[in-house]
Amino acid sequence: MTEDIEATEMVSKDERLWGMLCHLLSFSGYLIPFGSLLGPLVVWMVKKDEMPFVDDQGKESLNFQLTMLIAVIVSAILMLVLIGFVLLGVLIIFQIVVVIMAAIKANDGVKYRYPYTIRFIK
Repeated sequence: MTEDIEATEMVSKDERLWGMLCHLLSFSGYLIPFGSLLGPLVVWMVKKDEMPFVDDQGKESLNFQLTMLIAVIVSAILMLVLIGFVLLGVLIIFQIVVVIMAAIKANDGVKYRYPYTIRFIK
């Protein structure tokens, strides 16, 4: 609890807003092809040099979205044997829940780490 308070005091309101946007813009993938990667990528590329918190959360969001893309591709292949349909449903629910959790944490100034994520960008 104390760590959360200390983290919030050190991260400016603007950094928290942009960090939250890194996560929430991944939902644009439901409207735009590859939007789940492009939204966080644009925010991260624009703000990474001036805001360390956004740099961290942007990388985290991109890593998670790349991991989810791989999982969706595997799920699409598994649709040939029908289990992919169930897996895809589970992936969508999982993605929505953890992205909302990440956005809330980022808005609180806490560096969120997604579970089950391959760290492509370090």
